[in-house]
Amino acid sequence: MPRDIHLIDHPLVQHKLTLMRRKETSTSSFRRLLSELSMLMAYEVTREMPMHEVEIETPLETMRSRLIDGKKTVLVSILRAGAGILDGMLQVIPGARIAHIGLYRDPKTLVAVEYYFKVPHDMQGRDAIVIDPMLATGNSAVAAVDRLKETNPRSIRFVCLLAAPEGLARFHEAHPDVPVYTAAVDRQLDEHGYILPGLGDAGDRLFGTK
Repeated sequence: MPRDIHLIDHPLVQHKLTLMRRKETSTSSFRRLLSELSMLMAYEVTREMPMHEVEIETPLETMRSRLIDGKKTVLVSILRAGAGILDGMLQVIPGARIAHIGLYRDPKTLVAVEYYFKVPHDMQGRDAIVIDPMLATGNSAVAAVDRLKETNPRSIRFVCLLAAPEGLARFHEAHPDVPVYTAAVDRQLDEHGYILPGLGDAGDRLFGTK
């Protein structure tokens, strides 16, 4: 596994991902599992986040101890399916700011089309975590990070449940400086740009729209 791809293979992550892949998993169960899995992934994604020391008082004495500055973290949700990961990660990083990038994939060309972009105004000192369940063709991820880089954040990480080799290659060709965190790298894309074996359309399964 290349060093810029972080495979999160914790047993709990893999267990929940297997349950999500099953076609008989209901919408409510899929939604719950995605939130739980996202919380677990957040621990790995934030492992190397910068920290600062503060002075606190324990019940016994004063000491110096470390904190993550959650307000410096921005969770960047790629609409619409990124919302499922957002809920879980906010449980772990409740102080994070939230940004949204609205993209849809043209069904004929598979090109990402932007329809919404809203981020905090002062991104220069912030660490951005871009979240989207699937890294399939890579077009949406590349377009999202292209736009995000225009705001000059301090750092960018990309988080997804599943990635396809084609999407990883496309993403790292465009953004070799952005690490990818994923729970699995699947076999390939089909002719429609879906990940195989995958778990279907994450947005449809999350929101019950199909």
